[in-house]
Amino acid sequence: QVQLVESGGGLVQVGGSLRLSCAASGSIFSIDAMGWYRQAPGKERELVAGIRSGGSTEYAASVKGRFTISRDNAKNTVYLQMSSLKTEDTAVYYCAAALGEKYHYWGQGTQVTVSS
Repeated sequence: QVQLVESGGGLVQVGGSLRLSCAASGSIFSIDAMGWYRQAPGKERELVAGIRSGGSTEYAASVKGRFTISRDNAKNTVYLQMSSLKTEDTAVYYCAAALGEKYHYWGQGTQVTVSS
C-alpha cells in the first residue's frame, strides 16, 4: 500500500504561482511513477504532469512551459510548481502513484482556485 498526502493548494490570482507537494509513504519502493491529475467541475479527471522513476517527465499540452514536476527522493515527495496560472487551471488537484503504467494510488485532493 502507498499513502499520498497533498498540500499547497489555495486561492491565487491570474498570473500567480503555487507549489503543490505530495508526500508518499508505505510501499514506496513499488512506485514506478508519480503524477498530478486535476478535475474541474463538470469535466473528467486529466493528467497534468508525471515523472517516472528514471526521471523522465510528461506534461499536458495545456500546462507545458508553465508547470514543472519534480521530486525529492530523500523526502519521498513530489512537487508541482505552477506558474502563470490561468482561470482554467482551477480544479481539484490529485497526486497519484503508478505501479507499472497504471496510476493505482490516489491522494485526497487539494483545491486550486485561480481568480481574475
